[in-house]
Amino acid sequence: MPRNRAPVDRSEKRAEIIAAATSLFVNEGYDNTTMGKIATAAGVTANTIYWYFRDKDQLLIAVLDEVHAETLTRFAALTERPLGDRILWAVRELTRYHRLVDTVHVRTSHSVDIDSWHSGFHSTWEGWIASELTKSGAPGADVGAMTRVIVFVIESMLSHPNSEDENRATVDVLLRMVDLPTR
Repeated sequence: MPRNRAPVDRSEKRAEIIAAATSLFVNEGYDNTTMGKIATAAGVTANTIYWYFRDKDQLLIAVLDEVHAETLTRFAALTERPLGDRILWAVRELTRYHRLVDTVHVRTSHSVDIDSWHSGFHSTWEGWIASELTKSGAPGADVGAMTRVIVFVIESMLSHPNSEDENRATVDVLLRMVDLPTR
């Protein structure tokens, strides 16, 4: 039963719902998380969630936006680190949110909104990789293909987990193959 409490600001209530959904989606998975479970965790009724979010996919997008914004903020602090370290940091972050990553990949074929979010996510990170390659002196004609190779390797590391040392070795070889400094 939702707890009784004083009225809460709309943005604060929305944030509470997103926080509850984030925890449940990450720990239990999207498919195992009902709107009822989210409502209970947020201390609201299930109907209240629909005042803020059209459906579960829209709530998932709000969760993804929140997690991505927090990730980008932490990532910005790494600008002085070598490219390989930043790639490995991104792999660790995505691994931490593997259930969200898996959900997005599954839901893209079921939801135009999730597919659009996923495309935007890739655009952001592929743009960063392309920018880093360009700054590192990669030939302009090769930047697109090199970016795709790096993305494919990252996605492979996510779907086939390795130890930190194995991931480091993979990233080092990858960057050497595209003729970039590893550290």
